Amino acid sequence: MSVSSMAHIDFVPASAEDYKELMSISGGIYNGMDYLPFRYYEWLKDHRRHMFLAKSDGKIVAFESFLLVDGSSTAVLQGLRVAPWMRGQGITGAIQRYCLDRLRSDHPKVKRVHLTRGEDPPPSLLKMFKVINSKALVSMILPSNQLEEDIKLLEAHLDNVGQVNHSVLEPAEVLKLFNETKTVEDLLTGGLLVQDWLPLSTHRSNLEILFERRIAWIYSQSRNTSGSLALPDENSAGSADGHQTNHENIMSRWCGSPSTPPSSAGFLSLGTPAYPVAYANATYVFHIDMFGVDPASLRIHVLEQIKLCIQSLPEASSLICFMYTDECLRSELTDLCEGLTPFFVIKNQMILEMEF
Repeated sequence: MSVSSMAHIDFVPASAEDYKELMSISGGIYNGMDYLPFRYYEWLKDHRRHMFLAKSDGKIVAFESFLLVDGSSTAVLQGLRVAPWMRGQGITGAIQRYCLDRLRSDHPKVKRVHLTRGEDPPPSLLKMFKVINSKALVSMILPSNQLEEDIKLLEAHLDNVGQVNHSVLEPAEVLKLFNETKTVEDLLTGGLLVQDWLPLSTHRSNLEILFERRIAWIYSQSRNTSGSLALPDENSAGSADGHQTNHENIMSRWCGSPSTPPSSAGFLSLGTPAYPVAYANATYVFHIDMFGVDPASLRIHVLEQIKLCIQSLPEASSLICFMYTDECLRSELTDLCEGLTPFFVIKNQMILEMEF
């Protein structure tokens, strides 16, 4: 059955009063990893985000939202969900078309639309979108009763890493880091910062979004650069928007020789503040997005990000870690997690784009 043959569908803005009913159609989504219960009210307060419901006979049957980024030139579709009894009937396409129609009518400055998917997107989606980025995803769970032992095991995996300078960056240092175009080109595949499944360019307004979220930024120099941490000169020429970087050229340069990354590239990781999920009591999800191809830096960043994260967790909490890195570091990340409890969900994170 198609949407056109069903009862009339109404599309309306989402409100705070819709929370309980929307959550009732979302049970079991993402295997208990659903972020929306934690984000919903925060999203409602964000003037850059627009949230919509599809209703049939007055009941919520679908949800979708879009966030305006890149100075309102790009929209990111997020949060899609469909009621179980409506799946496979075309409602997904209907609510996404509605969002695209609203973008065309209400936000004519939007030039592209992004969305994220795990692993193979369906052919119907690839008719509209093209894949512009893909990262390896490795996940694990650190149970509360094993947390200390797991941290010690991660530390043991660093025994032969050697010295790698790293620093936790403040917002002003992040802005300085991305002030130079070459830094963006060498460090970020396709010029994209992907934070907790949100693809962003390094446009100043996007960095402000991340600053609001209390992201932990850790940066280190590449292995073949000596001396202390040196960020780009704040007076260097260049743009902070690296959106147009050639994805294929960067992947070829990096993955062709992962042990010798460009000397100027360095390594960057972003740690998302952990949030509670329904998977189990006192269980939190933590995302570490990594950029760069230095294996030693990857190991150190994972450990340091986890240490920072657990400082803010309540006692006796378990932590599910989702870690994203360049495909050519997948085996390195897998080796780092050897002996820890895997938490397999999906293997890849894919970013799709549609010119608008």
